[in-house]
Amino acid sequence: IRQMKEDGHLIGNHGFTHVQMSKETLENACGQIGETNRKIEEITGQRPEYLRPPYGSWNEELECRVGMTTVLWSVDSLDWKDYDADTICRRVTSKVQPGSIVLFHNAALHTPEALPAILDCLINDGYTVVPISQLILDPPYTIDHTGRQFPAETVSTT
Repeated sequence: IRQMKEDGHLIGNHGFTHVQMSKETLENACGQIGETNRKIEEITGQRPEYLRPPYGSWNEELECRVGMTTVLWSVDSLDWKDYDADTICRRVTSKVQPGSIVLFHNAALHTPEALPAILDCLINDGYTVVPISQLILDPPYTIDHTGRQFPAETVSTT
């Protein structure tokens, strides 16, 4: 975590023991998040602002209680299934749309091999890859004079 912080990465919370938050008691789920926040703040000096709950397992009661920005995803790379790099690349690039948030896992076998091709393809297609903090602050749409929303060409990875 120290190295990630030094390298300028956004560090978020993913829970302490990778449980399905919505299946836990409110106290246990909040304890998972709180313990992780404490550890990250102890190491980095900053409390995380973002939470990606394991499995996307979440509910409104937890959202209100923890006071963090919850980040889910719109494209699952399925890299955790140990698909080969080409399969991961095709899956992601065929599903990405403006404003997409792509789910990857740091321990997946072929993600490091797949990412350069995915990024090259998306950038060649006109996308800009941004951190989630920028995607949230700069919503993935523009509004025309009639008030209609149109997607901007952005994508984020988490």
